[in-house]
Amino acid sequence: MPDLEPNAQPPRRITPLEMPAVVAPRDGLRFPLTREQLAARVREALEEDGAFNDITTIATVRSDRRARAALVARQGGTIAGLPFALETFRTLDPKVSMRVDTEDGRRAMRGDTIVFITGHARSLLSAERVALNFLMRLSGIATTTSRFVDAVRGTGARILDTRKTTPGWRALEKYAVRAGGGTNHRMDLSSSVLIKDNHLAAVDGQVAVAVRRARELAPPGATVEVECVSLEQVVAALASGADIVLLDNMPLDLMRECVRATGRRALLEASGGITLDNVRAVAETGVDLISVGAITHSAAALNLALDFE
Repeated sequence: MPDLEPNAQPPRRITPLEMPAVVAPRDGLRFPLTREQLAARVREALEEDGAFNDITTIATVRSDRRARAALVARQGGTIAGLPFALETFRTLDPKVSMRVDTEDGRRAMRGDTIVFITGHARSLLSAERVALNFLMRLSGIATTTSRFVDAVRGTGARILDTRKTTPGWRALEKYAVRAGGGTNHRMDLSSSVLIKDNHLAAVDGQVAVAVRRARELAPPGATVEVECVSLEQVVAALASGADIVLLDNMPLDLMRECVRATGRRALLEASGGITLDNVRAVAETGVDLISVGAITHSAAALNLALDFE
């Protein structure tokens, strides 16, 4: 698990032309798709929406009509997914002019302008829904993440995501988590070792055996984490040399006992049943990490809209 300090530096400008790999917040907020991947995703979404044959707009709006519009926040939140919105408008009108007022990773207040756009009216109308769908979904994840991050601020605990993501959208949803100030857990099953309850059941509950086999067979340097439901399992995981111990659905008193028993010999991650109502109390037990599946699988879309002048 990387030692990160989310939002240690202001996020830099994100453009659709960037082509970096997925990285953590310490290295900057970097969009996870290449230029070609971004263009392909946007075109697929536009084709799905019939945007290249928008019969309503074609029938009602003259082809030479130009328009100005503002993409605005109907509620406060953290923005993520702006490259999708820019690419969507640019795909239907390559000569569109756009001024970005609120970049990915920045918080917008209700009524703030995210992007101001000038271009052909038909193109703006046909691109509107796809641009908003991308931006609202990813901004919703960033906003939900930022609320959890705010809730534990000052405790030293970090908010992590999980693998509970939309199939095909993992890199994007984990990017949105970073935009909200969160930290990414493992990207996939090949990234690190996480020995869960069913893995332990398959080795008759023998934590030491599971950890030893992981050390022998996993790639050199791979992080080994063990999910535990009791103090006895935590002690066994520590004795076996686990790097991270996951405290699964533990009550607060038991979490505190595990923190004392660990003595900083491994990172402690709390998981299971974490909500905005209890996340602060969980962080105050002294755990290092708190993983929250809800920030990706249950985040509500951020309310954004395109207003024509």
